[in-house]
Amino acid sequence: MEGGWLKRLMPRGLYGRAALILFLPVVVVTLVVTVMFLQRHFEDVTRQMARSASAEIALIADRVASPDSDAAAFEAGRAIAVPLGLTLTMPPPGDVSERRRFYDFSGRIVISELHAALPAVQAVDLQDLRRVRVLVGGVRPFALDFPRGRLTASNPHQLLVLMIGTSLLMTAIAAIFLRNQLRPIRRLADVAEAYGRGQILPYRPAGATEVRSAGRAFVEMRGRIERQNEQRKVMLSGISHDLRTPLTRLRLGLSMLSPDLPPERAEIGDMERDVAEMGAMIDAFLDHVRAETQEAGAEQVDIRGFLDEIVADAQRGGQDVELTAFSQDGGDATVWLRPQALRRAVENLVGNAVRYGTRAEIDAALTARALRIAVEDDGPGIPAERRDEALRPFVRLDAARNQDRGQGTGLGLAIAADIARAHGGQLRLGDGARLGGLRAEITIPR
Repeated sequence: MEGGWLKRLMPRGLYGRAALILFLPVVVVTLVVTVMFLQRHFEDVTRQMARSASAEIALIADRVASPDSDAAAFEAGRAIAVPLGLTLTMPPPGDVSERRRFYDFSGRIVISELHAALPAVQAVDLQDLRRVRVLVGGVRPFALDFPRGRLTASNPHQLLVLMIGTSLLMTAIAAIFLRNQLRPIRRLADVAEAYGRGQILPYRPAGATEVRSAGRAFVEMRGRIERQNEQRKVMLSGISHDLRTPLTRLRLGLSMLSPDLPPERAEIGDMERDVAEMGAMIDAFLDHVRAETQEAGAEQVDIRGFLDEIVADAQRGGQDVELTAFSQDGGDATVWLRPQALRRAVENLVGNAVRYGTRAEIDAALTARALRIAVEDDGPGIPAERRDEALRPFVRLDAARNQDRGQGTGLGLAIAADIARAHGGQLRLGDGARLGGLRAEITIPR
């Protein structure tokens, strides 16, 4: 895929991407200015200064080459060199060689210009950055020493250091400003993530105008969702309470009917089962609404003790349930969650497992990123193509689950999935590897 490698190199966080967008142009501009402007500028200045100095060196080279004796040549050259501020010496043979430090870029220009302008120049020694030694002459070479400043600009690195220092200072200021601008976005993301886990954290919109607008929209949206949830709870609670009265009258009326005739007794039994099923559905509604209403918020819960308590209560109720495995990747064994709501979700899964099978096994894993609780049974399971349907309210899959084994309302899996989503997680259905039945797994991020 084109551009895939570029996407992999991009930072994942907003701060990293914003910093890259901000700092990359600064680095590129600094490099371009350094290479294209500074290097060319100092090369041109160095060429001009080297050409000016080559005239003086040529005059001295002519004087030392014309006399017959070395002493006369030295005196003739010295008479010209001293007024020009140059030092003329007679080095031992082989004492002067052409040398230059590897990072002395302007020295490369000096050497090439002097050789091009003066054929009499035999070697240029730039090992000492403050001094230049030029070897001139014929049979007996002479050495000319003069300050480096006569050939190259003094302190050429100052402008580069100033540019880099200013860039670093402005980058640091920009980084602080960028971090302050991104802090409200991070707070908004943290509050939204916490709300997805069922926690309502205090939040006040801050930052730039766009961030404030997004924050106010989130606060208003959260308020509307909370109001809708409260209205739904009140409506469901009221409907469920109101339905209890006619159901009670139906039960009383059915109990007073004459059960003498067998046909009438059979019809009465069918009606009583329908009334009992409606009562179970209403009780499930009331329990779910009551659990959401009474539980204020999330708290830290020890997962191992939490699961042991659920298993012990189920076993006291006559259910064949066992906690088969619990793993923890070190660290803290507590998790922020709503204990009553999650307990109801796990109990619903256990109830479904023992209702449609004979036994249930629970395994859990606690990692640094998530909590996973799985309930597996030995029942008939649910086909893969109908698992999404099974998570909807009031859905009872007759072909997949044995409805005659007990009275189900079709709300157990739906309530468990709703509780998992309220914690920012999800409920997944799959095939059990150990018992061969259904495996219901709740995953909640930490």
